[in-house]
Amino acid sequence: MPIDKKTVTKIAKLSHIALSDAEKESFSNELNGIFKWIEQLGEVNTDNVPMLASVSDISLPWRRDEITDGHYREAILANAPASEYGCFVVPKVISDE
Repeated sequence: MPIDKKTVTKIAKLSHIALSDAEKESFSNELNGIFKWIEQLGEVNTDNVPMLASVSDISLPWRRDEITDGHYREAILANAPASEYGCFVVPKVISDE
């Protein structure tokens, strides 16, 4: 599917990008080159290639997925003007509306 200046103009408008006519022509050529390269990749025979989750053969160490509070309660509450029962004390807000 060739990309013409009209399509580039539409994409630029949707992206809120101002392009000159020379830039539209340049982007049109660049996009067409990219799509030709993608078509070339589609011609590669990958029938006997195993699927990969990563291109490197490095396995990362796993840790237990445990929910914690971060163990920073005392350090955080030390910065608070007031605290009670391990919580911030804030002024009571009552609205008349």
